[in-house]
Amino acid sequence: MEILIVDDEAIERKGLIMLLRREKLDCHIREASNGKQALSLLSETRADLMLTDIKMPFMDGLELTEICAERYPEMKMVIFSGYGEFEYARKAMQNGITNYILKPVDPAEFHKTIEGITKQMYEEALESENRNKRGDFILEHVLLTLVNGVDPESLNASIRNILPDDFAYDYSIMVLLSADHDFFGLGAMNFGEDMKTALGREFTYLNIDPMNSLLLFSGEISDRRRLGKEIAAAVEKRYGTTPYIAVSEPLPGGRANLRALSRSYEDLETLMENRFYLLDTKVFISGEDVEGTPDLSDIDSDLLMKQIRQDINLKDMVGLREHYERLCDKYRKNAAFSQIYVKFVFSNLMKEIYDALPKDNQDSLSSDVDRLYRTTDFSEVMNILDKGISLLESTCLSATRTNHREIDTVKKYIYENYDRELSIEALAEKVYMAPSYLSHVFKKETGQTLSKFIKSLRMEKAKQLLTDTHEKIVNISASVGYPNVSYFCKSFREYYGVSPQKYRDEEDS
Repeated sequence: MEILIVDDEAIERKGLIMLLRREKLDCHIREASNGKQALSLLSETRADLMLTDIKMPFMDGLELTEICAERYPEMKMVIFSGYGEFEYARKAMQNGITNYILKPVDPAEFHKTIEGITKQMYEEALESENRNKRGDFILEHVLLTLVNGVDPESLNASIRNILPDDFAYDYSIMVLLSADHDFFGLGAMNFGEDMKTALGREFTYLNIDPMNSLLLFSGEISDRRRLGKEIAAAVEKRYGTTPYIAVSEPLPGGRANLRALSRSYEDLETLMENRFYLLDTKVFISGEDVEGTPDLSDIDSDLLMKQIRQDINLKDMVGLREHYERLCDKYRKNAAFSQIYVKFVFSNLMKEIYDALPKDNQDSLSSDVDRLYRTTDFSEVMNILDKGISLLESTCLSATRTNHREIDTVKKYIYENYDRELSIEALAEKVYMAPSYLSHVFKKETGQTLSKFIKSLRMEKAKQLLTDTHEKIVNISASVGYPNVSYFCKSFREYYGVSPQKYRDEEDS
């Protein structure tokens, strides 16, 4: 606490200092001999509390309190005066001064006054902190709503009135962090504050779910890749691991941000799918080539062929297309390979594809291989292989019941194990799919991502338990897959707009 004592008598100032020391306050005390000197000191460092005499040379206490009431309305002020100076004190009261002590100072009265002031300051600070927390929660709730695609115009009017009109206008960059396990729920509860300290930057932190979080930065970000690397390095240093990081293209700014947040988040989710193909790459930049992708001319054919075989076995058509295109680029851009060698590589690939097709489709393999060896145009080689891939793709897509059965299996497992940690890798293993392909098929067939499906189920189960049972909230938290009750309460508020306890109270009333 900063305290300023203003009195033209040195002995009076020393007496007040002595009385303040008795109060055992955690404070720093400064002295001024008149009002002008006091204003000079306040311009350098503001005070929380000013104790001033009324009658002083150059500028008396009356004029000083009048100026301070206007410049520093949050500062508490106590005035001292003798019995013959009541008129001065009365005028000071008109400036909003409520703390008045007669001279000579009675130690008991002084103690009572200081005790009352410090109590008032503590209560005001506590209220300010609570008000800021409420404001932060509302801001976070609104931003999550916008990120999830809700029309800004449909926001509740009472919520819009609490936030400033331009609350999201300054955001310039969105960063998505995604982990393969429950990282943000348990291992990094204070992730936002930790990263602000580590990066030396301010940002808005939004926790999407235990595996995904968003950082919203304001101001100009000239080098997005550098920002991504700084975040990766900071997370690695603090937690010993690095989630995948996707950095958005610059947001439009202004009112357009309210709708751009949703589009930017969708772009980052799509970009993040690269992590299934480039496991050694941690940072992805929207609108740029993925850093860490090797020169296509140096890609080993055997490695690509192994990846393609795996894609075929797992029915990962997304991965197959990705690796096939890279294989084509390797030979299309390098004339050093002989035609017979290229045809040998692609005929082997064709055999792998046809082996995965139903037997009635394999009859055309010989004729296609014959066509491949007779052609003198590499683009025709690609066309022949593309026909086989398209046939395999259509076969997989036509097996609608199989897809439905696999998705039903995943759903059934989630319904039966929503109280446990669930990752896309573990779910993919249950149905022998690549994680990327399961994610693609699940969203296509259900209209939502796996993480959103899991969270929705957990929230519905929690709501049901709050309504139908008298279980403690900490037990409900654990029973719906949230070992940390604080994180559960936070997630519940984000989803329903109220805390679990308040929801239960409203249902009971």
